[in-house]
Amino acid sequence: MPHDTSLITMLVGGFVLAFVLGALARRAHLSPLVGYLVAGIIAGPYTPGFVGDQELAPQLAEIGVILLMFGVGLHFSWRDLMSVRNIALPGALAQIAVATTLGWGMARWIGWSNGAGIVFGLSLSCASTVVLLRALEDRRLVETNRGRIAVGWLIVEDIACVLALVLMPALAGSMGGDTSGGIGRSLLVTLVKVAAFGAVILLVGRKLVPWILERVAGTGSRELFTLCVLAIALGVAFGSAALFGVSFALGAFFAGMLLAESEFSHQAASETLPLRDAFAVLFFVSVGMLFDPAILVEHPFEVLFTCLIIVVGKSAAAYGIVHAFGKPHSTALLISTSLAQIGEFSFILAGLGLSLGIIDKEAQDLVLAGALLSIMLNPLLFAWLDRQQQHAVVPDPRNYIAEPPVPEDLSGHVILVGFGRVGSELGRVLVDAGVPVVVVDGEDALVDRARASGIPSIRGNAVHPAVLAEALPERAHTALLAIPNPLEAGEIIARLREANASLTIVARAHSDAEVKHLLERGADAAVMAERELAHSLAEMVLATPPYRGERHLPPAVA
Repeated sequence: MPHDTSLITMLVGGFVLAFVLGALARRAHLSPLVGYLVAGIIAGPYTPGFVGDQELAPQLAEIGVILLMFGVGLHFSWRDLMSVRNIALPGALAQIAVATTLGWGMARWIGWSNGAGIVFGLSLSCASTVVLLRALEDRRLVETNRGRIAVGWLIVEDIACVLALVLMPALAGSMGGDTSGGIGRSLLVTLVKVAAFGAVILLVGRKLVPWILERVAGTGSRELFTLCVLAIALGVAFGSAALFGVSFALGAFFAGMLLAESEFSHQAASETLPLRDAFAVLFFVSVGMLFDPAILVEHPFEVLFTCLIIVVGKSAAAYGIVHAFGKPHSTALLISTSLAQIGEFSFILAGLGLSLGIIDKEAQDLVLAGALLSIMLNPLLFAWLDRQQQHAVVPDPRNYIAEPPVPEDLSGHVILVGFGRVGSELGRVLVDAGVPVVVVDGEDALVDRARASGIPSIRGNAVHPAVLAEALPERAHTALLAIPNPLEAGEIIARLREANASLTIVARAHSDAEVKHLLERGADAAVMAERELAHSLAEMVLATPPYRGERHLPPAVA
C-alpha cells in the first residue's frame, strides 16, 4: 500500500504549514488568517520547495467554502440584524456601493472591463467575519451598542455577498464572462431556480430537518448526530447544485439557517466546529496557493491602490455614513476600523469571478494582496483606536449597555464558567440555594438564557483578562468551570489564581489525564463526570436492600 498520496501529502503539508505559520502570526499579534494564507503561498507553485496538488486543492477549498457558508447560516441572526436595522441596513448598502465604485474606478483606470471592475469592487467591499468578531471579542465590544451595529453591518454585507454569488453566473455573459445567451433569460432562469430551491427548503426543510435531528439526537450517539449535521450541510449544498443549479455556497448557507431554527442548533454548532475549522484552514491555504507574490513587485502601485481602497476608502465611507446617522465619533471610528479589511467572502467572489471569466488572474492576485495587507494592518488600527479611547475625556454612555451585567458591590459570589447542559443545571441549583452566581459564557444563546433566569452574566471567553475581570474574581469565593475543554479551562484557572490566590477553584474533567492537568494549573479539585455518575448510580443501588450499609464508596473528587 503506497504511503505517499496526493491527498495525504496535501492534508499533512497544509495542516503543518498552517499550524506553524498561524501560531507565528498569533504570536506577532496578527490574525491567524495571515499565517494560513502565507502557508498557502509557501505551498503554492510560485514559491520554491513543497508544492501542493493544484487539482486537489480547489476541491478541498470547495468543501471549506461549503462548511464556511454553513457556519455563516448557522450563526445568522435576524434578531441581531433587526435590532440595528435602521443604521446597519442602509449604512452597509451605501458602504458597499462606495467600495464597489472605487474598485470599479481603479479597474477602469487599469483598463479592465466594467464587469471586471464591478466584481473587483464587490470583492473589496466585504469585511472578514473572523477578523471582525475576534477584534470585538478581545475588547469586550460585541455586546455594546457599537458592537451590535458592527455585527449587524457585517450581516448585511454577508447577505449582499450571497446575493452576488447567486446572480453572478446569470450575469456573467453581460459582464464579459463566458456565459452565452440573453441576460434577461439567464437572469429569469436563475431567479426561478433560486425561488424553487427556497420554496423546497422553507416548505419541506423547516419541518424535515428538525424532525431528523430530534430523532438522531434521541439515539444518544454523538457520532451519528455529527454525521447527521454534516450530511445535511453537504447534502443540501450538493443537492442545490445538482437539482436547482444553485451554488454550493448558497445551499450550505440555507442548510445552516435551517439548523439554526432547531433546538439542537447549539449542539450542532459545537459538534461540527472542529471539522469546520479544519476545512476553513484548508480553504485559506488553498486560496494562498493561488497567490503569485510577484505581483507585489510587478504591480506595486495597483497593490497600493487596492490596499488604500480597503483601509482608507471604504473605512472613510463607513465613518461618514455612521456620523451622518447621528452616532458619536467613537462609534463611527469603531465601525470604520472594523471594516478596514477583507477576507473569506472576498476570496469566494474573486474565485467565482475568475472561474466565470469575468476577471483575470491579476485581479484575483490584487484581491489576495489587499486581504493580506489589510488583515496585517487591522491590529495596528485597533491599537491606535484603543489609544484614542483611553485619551477620551468623557465616555459616551450610548456606547455601553444600559445596565452592567454584574452588580458593582457584589462579593463572596461563585463564578460559573460555562452555561451549557452542566453549567445551567449547576447554576439553577446554586441560585435556588441562595448562592450569588455570575455566569461567564461566549455563546449568545446561553448568556441570554442565564439572564432570563435572573443570573448576572458576562458574554465572552473567560481566557481573555478583560472578560474575566468583569466577573470580579478578586472578590469571589469560588470558581466553577463547567466547560468541557481542559486546555482552555487550564488557562482560565491560571488567570483566576493570579487574580485571587485564595479562590477555591473546581473544574470539570473527563479523564485522569485531564484531572492531573487541571490540578497542575492550580485547581483545588477536578470532578470527573463519568466517575461522579458511576458513584451516584452505585449509591442508589447500595441505598436499597439487600445492599444497604454493606459497602462504602471511595471519594469521587480528585
